[in-house]
Amino acid sequence: MEKGRRSKEYIYGINPAFEVVRAGRRNVSQVWLSESSARNPRLKKLEEVLKRNDIPVEWVEKGRVRDLSESKDNQGVVLKCSAYPYVPFEELLTADRVMVLDNVEDPHNVGAILRSAEIFGFKQVALPQNNVPEVYPSIVKVSAGATEFLQICKESNANLYVKRLKESGFLVVALDGSGKMNMREAAEQISGRIALVIGGEDKGVGQFILNQADYVISIPQSGRINSLNASVAAGIALYALGC
Repeated sequence: MEKGRRSKEYIYGINPAFEVVRAGRRNVSQVWLSESSARNPRLKKLEEVLKRNDIPVEWVEKGRVRDLSESKDNQGVVLKCSAYPYVPFEELLTADRVMVLDNVEDPHNVGAILRSAEIFGFKQVALPQNNVPEVYPSIVKVSAGATEFLQICKESNANLYVKRLKESGFLVVALDGSGKMNMREAAEQISGRIALVIGGEDKGVGQFILNQADYVISIPQSGRINSLNASVAAGIALYALGC
């Protein structure tokens, strides 16, 4: 285990539980299900899946599930499992699509963006060591378990990721409101190996990356408010440039 990282954690939520087991990348040592949700057909199905995989299951009071998950949004299930299996950055370089997050500090946005990334084919993701949270259980929950099917690294800073991706032949595409190319043009004109950089709502993509980018793209807007939520903007870009 890397210094400062947990060896075990508690994943909660029905979809995350199914996906952790289905992906098979983590060791699940124990699962607790809430007795108050015993009639939920999805929990009963989950129990069957867990038993088929020889994973110990215990039905307990809902307070026990809440205490273990440290969340009221647990949907009656919590898993004790190994920590998220990050991959080395080099493993991302074999892909045609890589997503880099820069200054995305809100865990809810991170989880939602990772969910879109998995759906639209950006299955390789580079998270900076700073200014972007770890793949915590809350992020797994918001992603609906999509994290379990992504290759995610977290070993450097966004600037270095971009430098190495350019050296490896990727076109670096940064999403920013100042972009001179709009999303429609980008979808039509940009092809090849793409590294898409998504910034946060407050700081956005850093200036070094904007200077290094092959394309800085923006999303056409006709409304009166001045910006989209970061995860919504990311979903649009991932759809336009992915699949």
